[in-house]
Amino acid sequence: QVQLVESGGGSVQAGGSLRLSCAASGYTYSSNLMGWFRQAPGKEREAVAAICPRYGATFYADSVRGRFTISQENAKNTLYLQMNSLKPEDTAMYYCTARDPQDSGGWFVDETYSYWGQGTQVTVSS
Repeated sequence: QVQLVESGGGSVQAGGSLRLSCAASGYTYSSNLMGWFRQAPGKEREAVAAICPRYGATFYADSVRGRFTISQENAKNTLYLQMNSLKPEDTAMYYCTARDPQDSGGWFVDETYSYWGQGTQVTVSS
């Protein structure tokens, strides 16, 4: 059974940094995408970043490119999201997600991911 558990969220001032972690258990599909989505109150869930663990290919939303970095540590089966230069508009619940081998489609489409964590809250104050 696949389980994704996020941690590392919190409250920071604009310009600050946070690193989110996602511990994956029961998940061994290294050639499938893993990623981060976020959802702010009253808004739709949106893609933030994704990575193919086996090949290292990364994808970023335009709004975070250059500020956020997605990475993974295979030995710990953990996914990370380093967030720098945070802005108030980055405030949201952040979700870790992963694909099943049968999933396919654009990396930014949330329906193409089968597994989801519970989320971790990030709040950025101005």
